Amino acid sequence: MPTLSYQHIFEPATDLSALPLLLLHGTGGDEHDLLPLARQLSPGSVLLSPRGDVLERGAPRFFRRLAEGVFDLPDVEQRTHALADFIAAAAREYGFDGARLTALGFSNGANIAASLLLLRPESLAAAVLLRPMVVLEPAPAALPSLSGKRVLISSGEFDPIVPGDHPNRLAEMFRRAGASVTLRTHPASHNLVPADLAVAKEFLSR
Repeated sequence: MPTLSYQHIFEPATDLSALPLLLLHGTGGDEHDLLPLARQLSPGSVLLSPRGDVLERGAPRFFRRLAEGVFDLPDVEQRTHALADFIAAAAREYGFDGARLTALGFSNGANIAASLLLLRPESLAAAVLLRPMVVLEPAPAALPSLSGKRVLISSGEFDPIVPGDHPNRLAEMFRRAGASVTLRTHPASHNLVPADLAVAKEFLSR
């Protein structure tokens, strides 16, 4: 039976029309990191913010990597399924509408949000992926159906961490799976800039 296995923060909705949000922090962050951003981007939303349960030299993450940009793929899959089970259990426990849940993920959090869409697409209705990269790349025949789901990819033109071809590759993968994809590239590094927030706020308000 899935349990609320992740250390997390839950904030109930004050605006029932606002999308419920799953907040997924970057490496070294925690369950507090994205709360102020989420409150700014989508006032009144349900907020479910888990802490990644992998430690890399003391820094929380959502899955293991072997080196920068080199991922432990079996661990990615195992942790993605564990997070999906947590989401389903949290929706039951807290009574929010899991069918409308939208991920807001940064860096490592964006990567596991993308993995949720690929491995457990029932977990999310949409995703805001801030500085994601390609982690899982299923063969076209193995892609899930993401028809009806929306994805925003917001990347930095001068990002030293995300390879330059990854945002387009990720966008094309989701488009092949049937998702409605918005790809935006900003004159930025790996850190977020006001343009990221503007495009995310517009996406969440649709």
